[in-house]
Amino acid sequence: MNLTHLRVGVMLVASLALGVALVMFLGRHRVSDGLEFETYFRETVQGMDVGSPVRFRGVRVGQVAEMLLASAAYPDTAGTVQDAQNRLVVVRFVVDPAKLGRVPDTDKAVRAGLRTRLAAQGITGLVYMELDFVADPERARPMQISWQPALPVIPSMPSTISQVRDAAEELAAKLRDVDLLRLAESLQGLLDDARGQMGGGDLRQALAEAALLLKTLRSGAQEADIPGLAVELRETVAALRNLAGGQQSRELIAATTKTAERLSEVAARLPGLISSLEAATRRVNNSTADAQAELLPALRDARAAAASLRDVSETLRRHPASVLSAPPPRERQ
Repeated sequence: MNLTHLRVGVMLVASLALGVALVMFLGRHRVSDGLEFETYFRETVQGMDVGSPVRFRGVRVGQVAEMLLASAAYPDTAGTVQDAQNRLVVVRFVVDPAKLGRVPDTDKAVRAGLRTRLAAQGITGLVYMELDFVADPERARPMQISWQPALPVIPSMPSTISQVRDAAEELAAKLRDVDLLRLAESLQGLLDDARGQMGGGDLRQALAEAALLLKTLRSGAQEADIPGLAVELRETVAALRNLAGGQQSRELIAATTKTAERLSEVAARLPGLISSLEAATRRVNNSTADAQAELLPALRDARAAAASLRDVSETLRRHPASVLSAPPPRERQ
């Protein structure tokens, strides 16, 4: 056997082995027996292809099996690509139950918020499909379609890149409607007016007066010696408190109470004395009219004095401390 033929045979065997290994490497993630689903995207799926991974929370649970437009997937119902609904991208994928665990009912999972979306794989430009539950399913409602799906449908939601792009386009549309030149001229005019006011207008005068007022207030506060006044006020309050609770004050109140009690006793004796004087007056009245004319006013004054003395004694008896403070409160009627 020629050595050259041997080398060619070895190279052929090695090539076949490498081909088999490459096929096994490329098909190592293929799901043979899995659950088939489909979803629909309004946005472009560039960067994703058949065989791209399907992940749930970053874990690969399946792969993309087919990608085509709705007008090709359902030609009898969807129609042509002229309608927006017919331009939807139909993506069919397979999920490995062994990777996902116990698979819930599709309808219940969708009602709970299960959605698909496109996600970028680093900075390579590759795109994969991600399964996840959204917090608010009402914000990602399922699309309304006019055909009967061939597989169970898991609704999609816009990707993060799509949302950012839509927000940027909306902002650009709003900026196009803004007259930036006129806005810049208005801002320049406002700045010129503010600069003029700061240089010599009413604003500068108002700021100068405000600075002078603050300086005056600061000087007045320093001259008033507010901390010293506060100390003196606290000392005065303490002295009044000591005076009100001192021994002399208590003795004076006790003496006043005793005096009020004696005045009450005297006032109690006055009615009898007045009655005796009235009897004497009536006897004198029988003898002379002139004596009656002189004694009756004196008797009325004595009665009024007795009533006043009774009120004073009663007040001192009830409120002996009134000699040190304001008059006692009036009795409620």
